[in-house]
Amino acid sequence: MTGATSGPGARSADDPPSVTATGTGPYRPPVDAVVTDPFRPPSTRFGPGNRGLEYATSGETVVAIGAGVVAFAGQVAGRLVVTVVHPDGLRSSLTGLRTVAVAVGDVVEAGQPVGTAGPALHLGVRRGGRYIDPAALFGTGPGTPRHAVLVPSRQVGRFGGPPAR
Repeated sequence: MTGATSGPGARSADDPPSVTATGTGPYRPPVDAVVTDPFRPPSTRFGPGNRGLEYATSGETVVAIGAGVVAFAGQVAGRLVVTVVHPDGLRSSLTGLRTVAVAVGDVVEAGQPVGTAGPALHLGVRRGGRYIDPAALFGTGPGTPRHAVLVPSRQVGRFGGPPAR
C-alpha cells in the first residue's frame, strides 16, 4: 500500500488537495461487475440504507470513476479505501479494495487503475456532506430511462399543432 495516512506530513480525506486534476469528462463505473446492492438513501441521518453501490467483485482492477486528486489512500476499520476529490467538487470513495495502487496527492484520470477489488467493492459519492446515487453519474440510475420517453401534452394539439378550440 502506498501513501502516507499517519505521521508527519500525512494527509487525509478532510484535507483539501494541493494539486488540481487536469482531465475532465464523464464518470464511469469503477469495475465491470454486477451491482448486488443499489443506492438506498436512509430516511434519517443514521438510518439503515446503502449510501452507494455494492459490486460483486473478486480481484478485478478498480479504476477511478472520474478525473481528480487522491485525498485518502489507506485503511479504515480494517478495510482498504481510496477517496478521490473531483474537479466538480464530488468526492468518490472506493471501499473493500484488496490492494491500493495510488497515494495521497496523486492526480488520476477517469479509468486509471487505483487498486484491485476484494470480495465486495463499495462505491460511495458525496456532494458536500450528502451522499448521492453514483448510478446517476453513469446514466444508469433507477430513474434514468435507457430510451426516449414520449409524453403526451395537453398544450399541443393533434400532430403537434395548436390545441383544438
